[in-house]
Amino acid sequence: MEELMEILTEIAPDVDFETEDRLIDGQVLDSFSIISLVSEISDNFGIEIGPRYLVPENFNSAKAMWEMIQKIQAEE
Repeated sequence: MEELMEILTEIAPDVDFETEDRLIDGQVLDSFSIISLVSEISDNFGIEIGPRYLVPENFNSAKAMWEMIQKIQAEE
C-alpha cells in the first residue's frame, strides 16, 4: 500500500489519499491523471489492468485501488 500511496502522491500531491473516497466521482483526478495512474500501477506492480477493472469504483479511493491490485495479482 505504501508504494501505491507514493505513486498517488506523485500524480496529485495536493490530494489527501488517506481520506478521499471520491477521486473519480468528485472529479478530483482528471483523465490524464487516470491514464498516468494506470500506467504507473501496471509498471510498479507488474500487473495488467484489463478493461473490466477500468471502472470508477476501482479508482475512487486508494483503498479501492489497493483491493483491485491485490485481486489482479491473485488472478495472475
